[in-house]
Amino acid sequence: MTNRPEGDARAQRNARRAAARERAQRTRAQQKRRQRGARLGLQIGLGVVLVAAATIVTLVLVNSSRPAGPGPDTMAQGGITISTGLKAVDPAAASTAPSPSATDSADPVRITLYVDYLCPICGAFESTNSEYIEGLVDSGAATLDIHPIAILSNRSQGTKYSLRAANAAACVAQESPDSFFAVNKALFAKQPEEGTPGLTDEQLASLITSVPGVRHGSTIESCIDDQRYGKWVDERTTAVTGGDIPGSDLTTFPGTPLVLVNGQQYQYTTASTNDEFRTFVVSSADDTDATPTPTPTPTPSRSSSGTPTPSATAN
Repeated sequence: MTNRPEGDARAQRNARRAAARERAQRTRAQQKRRQRGARLGLQIGLGVVLVAAATIVTLVLVNSSRPAGPGPDTMAQGGITISTGLKAVDPAAASTAPSPSATDSADPVRITLYVDYLCPICGAFESTNSEYIEGLVDSGAATLDIHPIAILSNRSQGTKYSLRAANAAACVAQESPDSFFAVNKALFAKQPEEGTPGLTDEQLASLITSVPGVRHGSTIESCIDDQRYGKWVDERTTAVTGGDIPGSDLTTFPGTPLVLVNGQQYQYTTASTNDEFRTFVVSSADDTDATPTPTPTPTPSRSSSGTPTPSATAN
C-alpha cells in the first residue's frame, strides 16, 4: 500500500527545492547581467575620459606650438609710436631700436615706456609725468613708444587683469590708433589696486569707447571680449622679460615701468618727481645733441645739495 501523505510531502519538498533553484538561477543571471552592465558602463566611461584627456592634451600641444597671432598693425615691434599731435606713427616710419649713438641732432627725443596697467609704480609715473610727456610729444619735440605688457596677471584674483587690459590697449592700437595716447591715460586714471579683480571686460570696453576719438561702432568691444590679442600680449611679455627689449641695449628686463630716453634707462626713485624726470630727459638729449625745445627748455643747474635740478619749466 502506498503512503500517499508521505509521497505528497516529498513531492512538495522537491517542488520547493526546484523553485528555490530556479530563483537562485534567476538571481545569479540578474547579478551577471548587472555586473556585465557595470563593466560595460565603466569601460565606456573610461573610454570617454581617455578621449577627453587626449583631446585636451592635443589642444594644449597645438596651442603651445602655435605661434602667436599677428599683433596690431601699429605694434610691429610690440609697441605703438605716438608723435606730433599725439597721433600714431606708421611702424615703417618709426625706428625700431634707437640708441644714443644713432640719434641725429634733428631728431626728436625718443621716450620709450614698458608698462603694466596693474603696476602701481607705472601708475605713479604716469600721474607724475604724463602732462610733461604729452607736451613734448604733442609739440613734436619727442616721440613716445608705449609697450603694454602683462607681468602682473596673477595679481588680480584670477581675472588676469593685466593681460586683459593690455589686450584692450592692443585692440585700440589696431582699431583707433590715434586715440591710443588718450586711452592709455584713461586706463591709468581708472587703474585698479593690485590684488583686486580689476575692471571687467565690459567695464574696459565702456571706459575705452567713452574716450573722445575712439571709433564708436567699431569692433573694439568684440576684440576685448574675445581677447583677440591675448596670446600675442602673452608672447610679447615672455619675450620682453626674457631680455628681448626693442629700443634698448638691455639684456635683462628690470621690471615695470621701464622708462628709456634715447635708449638710456631712467633710474627713477620710488618717490620720483617730475623735476627728476625732466632733468634726465634734458641730460639724455644733451648726450645726443638733441635737446627738446617745445617751450623754454629745462637746463640742469646745481642746488645747494649738489643735486641736478631744472632751472626752467617745460610743458
